[in-house]
Amino acid sequence: MSSTAYARQDEAASTLIAEFATLPADDPRRRRVRDQAIEAWLPLAQHLARRYHGRGEPFDDLLQVAVVGLIKSVDRFEPSRGVEFAGFAIPTILGELKRHFRDRTWSVRVPRRLQELRMRITSANNDLTQTLNRAPTVAEVAVHLGVSEEEVIEGLEGARAYQTDSLSAPTGDEGSPELGETLGGEDDGYELTEMRLALEPAMAALPRREQQILSLRFYGNLTQTQIAAKLGISQMHVSRLIAQSLATLRKTINDGD
Repeated sequence: MSSTAYARQDEAASTLIAEFATLPADDPRRRRVRDQAIEAWLPLAQHLARRYHGRGEPFDDLLQVAVVGLIKSVDRFEPSRGVEFAGFAIPTILGELKRHFRDRTWSVRVPRRLQELRMRITSANNDLTQTLNRAPTVAEVAVHLGVSEEEVIEGLEGARAYQTDSLSAPTGDEGSPELGETLGGEDDGYELTEMRLALEPAMAALPRREQQILSLRFYGNLTQTQIAAKLGISQMHVSRLIAQSLATLRKTINDGD
């Protein structure tokens, strides 16, 4: 399209938006003019959506978001403020696109504070890399942004939630296990917790001296000789009492199961 054709198109679009803004709310022409104004300014929405293409979002989705911003601009535009429609619509459409990336494209939802901090860190990294001719350190990014190093680290950790890998993704060549198959494993903690819950009443059922001996042996880490000296009995007696007590505990727990 020639420059003359572009000029005519812009003039027609400006005329439509000005006409729509001056029509009374009950004017039967208002809806038709509104649709025409949106269609006339659609190239602006397409142009702004292309700015964000290639960042992981389909262009059709970005265009849809940009059109929402365009519609809001058409409905809210007031010529009496002395601002041209393009000057009003561009920030509105860009705001919708930025909000889309902030709120909808994170794989894991993180607080808005961390989302905004991530964007600031990315911008600071770009600026400092050009200034320093190398990748900046966490401390340098923190000074540049006026925040603590802990906040920068928190923002970097939060950025990992922007994209995630599927648990069905292969870990190597064809035939290799899926990512989900390599994660996790049996947790012995549950069985240990159940055992502790069963052990407490079983221990309480033992005679007081046997409870003391087991406590000194397995919690106090004393040897049988040390326990014998402490209680004034023989080491053989201590050994026999430990064996009997453990057998009683096993029987009590197994019977309970």
